[in-house]
Amino acid sequence: MTVPSSDRRSFLKAGTIAAAASALPSVLHAQAGGSDEIKIALIGCGGRGSGAAAQSLAVPGTRLIAMADAFGDNLDIAHDQLKAQFGERVDVPKERRFTGFEAYKQAIDAAQVVLLCTPPGFRPAHFEYAVQQGKHIFMEKPVAVDGPGIRRVIEAAKIADQKKLKVVCGLQRRYQKSYLETLKQIEGGMIGDHVSSQVYWVSGGVWVRDRKPGMTEMEYQMRNWYYFNWICGDHITEQHVHNLDVGNWFKKDHPVKAVGMGGRTKRVGKEYGEIYDHFYVEYSYADGTVMNAQARHWNDVWSRVSETFAGTAGTAYPGMIKDRKGKVIWRFNGQDNNPYDTEHVVLYDHIRSDTPINNAYYTAESTLTSILGRMACYSGGEVTWDQALNSTLDTMPKRLAWDADPGPKPGSDGMYPCPIPGVGTVV
Repeated sequence: MTVPSSDRRSFLKAGTIAAAASALPSVLHAQAGGSDEIKIALIGCGGRGSGAAAQSLAVPGTRLIAMADAFGDNLDIAHDQLKAQFGERVDVPKERRFTGFEAYKQAIDAAQVVLLCTPPGFRPAHFEYAVQQGKHIFMEKPVAVDGPGIRRVIEAAKIADQKKLKVVCGLQRRYQKSYLETLKQIEGGMIGDHVSSQVYWVSGGVWVRDRKPGMTEMEYQMRNWYYFNWICGDHITEQHVHNLDVGNWFKKDHPVKAVGMGGRTKRVGKEYGEIYDHFYVEYSYADGTVMNAQARHWNDVWSRVSETFAGTAGTAYPGMIKDRKGKVIWRFNGQDNNPYDTEHVVLYDHIRSDTPINNAYYTAESTLTSILGRMACYSGGEVTWDQALNSTLDTMPKRLAWDADPGPKPGSDGMYPCPIPGVGTVV
């Protein structure tokens, strides 16, 4: 990546077991102490946003004081649910409930900490603005859907460092004890030299929302954001980024190129927009090792969401290691934590202690890994890291309004064009 060497070293240091583990003991301190109230704004009031707000409010000394969403009904549902759970700590009167495409600015301006939980296509602009306004940030993954978005996030991350802002991102496995302990064993040599890795997000599909009478094309795509690349990035980016991040984290590097294949087999109706329902990507690292990645949205078939790391002396799985004969030689026996909770506790602990933390670099790196894989599958060719990072293909609409043109358009049969390898520009 085009990141200064000092930032690159910081990223690598942050990815080690030592740095990650050092954050975990402070969790208990943060839960017990820290009486200064911190005011929070929630940007994006869907399921993940509501969850992130609840996890922040579970940390003592926090108060939700502003909310923003493109849709008023999403905001109202989230507000009422959070209010029922947390009572007076949800202090969001109607004048601090903001709706529309520009609502994020008003909510960010009102708070000290912002939770960026909209669909990922909006993340670069929201992150930029939050950093500009000097706010501490929890930012959900992925952080962009294309090369231009990744570059914006990296530049904003550098400014966040200059302003001493704290940034934690939603790649929660980096805060999970069983993963941290597995990495510790790998670093101790238990599987020998790293040979290859396999990562999986192989599961059924997600929700679909019907087109309602009177909906503009922009509203329909916003309601069904998962199925359009300008706002989602396809499920290899929106979901599989978790497993790809673990692959990069344990490898302490990012791929230099990728080839792959994908398409649509089961989820082929007009309600599934323009995205694929399966991907298979071969990522190559600079030292010649390979990470094979599978992502799939098929119901009623074999499924797996996990990671495997093969070495010359054994194979590691999250929480377990086997030798080359298949015998279990190590198993995580401790009490695992809920990493979704822990990542929020760590954020507020770092804010209160004024300790540096910025997850944006490695989250951008893992997000770009997913974009690289998507580009390889869509194009049918080999795509390099630099090509993906420096791509000028900006997928965001030129104008954001309910009557604006979002880009993708259905044909006369209601079907949206799906990427075809070798056809069109995807890099």
